[in-house]
Amino acid sequence: MNTIEIPFRGETLCALGSGALFWPARDLLIVSDLHLGKSERIARRRGTMLPPYETRATLERLEADLAATSAGGVLCLGDSFDDLDAARSLDPEDRAHLLSLIEPRVWHWVEGNHDPGPAGLPGEHHAELTLGPLTFRHIAEPGASGELSGHYHPKLGLPGCGGTRPCLLFDAARMILPAYGAYTGGMPATAPELRALIGSPAFAVLTGAKPLLVPYPARGAGRGRRRF
Repeated sequence: MNTIEIPFRGETLCALGSGALFWPARDLLIVSDLHLGKSERIARRRGTMLPPYETRATLERLEADLAATSAGGVLCLGDSFDDLDAARSLDPEDRAHLLSLIEPRVWHWVEGNHDPGPAGLPGEHHAELTLGPLTFRHIAEPGASGELSGHYHPKLGLPGCGGTRPCLLFDAARMILPAYGAYTGGMPATAPELRALIGSPAFAVLTGAKPLLVPYPARGAGRGRRRF
């Protein structure tokens, strides 16, 4: 398993190429912005029919990360579902797959702006959660310390890397995770909203088969439309 070890607030967190983090000391896999059921939500609200495979692809990725890490717990950092109706309308096969991942483990759901409440699934539900020196919430708070969040779907492009990739951003005080879902847009890591949150020195971990650690902001950082 290709990972990058990151010392953070006295702990060691391992960045996976999928965009997940593994916290070995807590036996905990951390993911953000799965946006399960996004194609169903788009069809319901806009009438646009998309192939309904993104939930399956995301769950398969999650299952692979759980197998690779043998994690006994999972923490989802919000926007796990594209909205609460999407959570209730999961395809029966996808719901059964998700339940098979939840049931053997300690599972934490942190609320997001897309899913601001319990989704009717097993697990512990939190507005935010503090474990040891780390605090987990969906949207970063200015001035926070020891914080892990999601929401912004950061992405970064480097010369020779084949376009932009979702990326983890971190400095001494906070980490902002990439979107884990298979069908999600992204915000350039150089966007003002992210520059305002990330201090210096700081780094990015680009996702991929082999995660790549680079300085932030990187020269040649990708630009693109804001979508999250």
